[in-house]
Amino acid sequence: MEGNLGGGVNNQIEIETPNNITIKGILGLLMANTEATDIKKVISLGMGDPTLYSCFHSPDVAHDAVIESLTSHKFNGYSPTVGLPQTRKAIADYLSRELPEKLCADDVYITAGCTQAIELALSILARPGSNILLPRPGFPIYALCAAFRNIEVRYFDLIPGKGWEVDLNAVEALADHNTIGIVVINPGNPCGNVYSYQHLQEIGETAKKLRTIVIADEVYGHLAFGANPFVPMGIFGDIVPVLTLGSLSKRWLVPGWRLGWLVTNDPNGTLKNPKFVERIKKYCDICGGPATFIQAAVPRIIQQTEDVFFRKTVNLLKWTADICCEKIKEIPCISCPYKPEGSMAVMVKLHLPLMVDISDDIDFCFKLAKEESVILLPGLAVGLKNWIRITFAADPVSLEEALGRLKSFCQRHSYQQNDHH
Repeated sequence: MEGNLGGGVNNQIEIETPNNITIKGILGLLMANTEATDIKKVISLGMGDPTLYSCFHSPDVAHDAVIESLTSHKFNGYSPTVGLPQTRKAIADYLSRELPEKLCADDVYITAGCTQAIELALSILARPGSNILLPRPGFPIYALCAAFRNIEVRYFDLIPGKGWEVDLNAVEALADHNTIGIVVINPGNPCGNVYSYQHLQEIGETAKKLRTIVIADEVYGHLAFGANPFVPMGIFGDIVPVLTLGSLSKRWLVPGWRLGWLVTNDPNGTLKNPKFVERIKKYCDICGGPATFIQAAVPRIIQQTEDVFFRKTVNLLKWTADICCEKIKEIPCISCPYKPEGSMAVMVKLHLPLMVDISDDIDFCFKLAKEESVILLPGLAVGLKNWIRITFAADPVSLEEALGRLKSFCQRHSYQQNDHH
């Protein structure tokens, strides 16, 4: 008996966990390094969760719809693993508003947030020897999912000086016959970019040429407040098959409700072949979706949320993004090469040669947390060393306070300041 147990333990030790950095993992370590006092409360600009701040709150109709579905007692059982029919139809109708080809309910699969949509997309596309092209900087869950599925990750750079556009030459150089997809995050996390119609079309044409598909992460869909309006990648579904991933989380400000979707935008039917559809359905059988009563609330939430609610959120994000960029101009040793035009975050470059006793972005963020009780995300977590990601989905007062502390920190640690002493 002991021998068997020992063998089991040894087998467990041999299992390797992917060593990818996760955003939640590193933010947890940073939080443990802070020291809140009566004078200085901890301010986190590390997580893309606007609900931490009272100025961002979900619409009343969303709460009413959930209460109604819960108290009806009709939605306490299992839902179909692909999602309730009425939920799939509501999301198909919602996304179809901006598409040339109308989606149907069967094109939509309901997931537990966009994170599960990512897991679903990569799991159904994975095959032996496959690779996936991911943006750098990007969202680290893609690489983590790829690691668990033994998919090789190949990174293409986003170009800061060109509004974080995709380096399409790099994409062409990286792709081969084993490439299962190109991931495009628009509006951009972590960069705050919003791609033009023309650039998205070029991405679609490049993917077609490479005989692969586009995985369009649109979790921040419609959160655009700059020169470019939000354009869904599904518009180019007739050029290249598109898997669109999205959720209620950001636009409706309910990330904890875990209601997301994976949608096939594919008028030519490449992704509609029976084997592929069967594969998606079977994977849905394994992982199960969000709570049935939340799903049941979705049609009312989508149909009855008023435009004024969305406008208010976007205006608030524009305001806080402006505050962020103006304050960064006053701070030594960091710079912002691109003013965000969407989503909830911005990438800021650290100029380490101007700083004393700061070795890299991780060191910067840990010392900032300890000395100023401000949490920012090290760029390494999103694939860009010696940058930092600042989330501006915060109330303006807290944002200004945090950036004021960041300025004090940078002044204390800059050569210029230290030379004066």
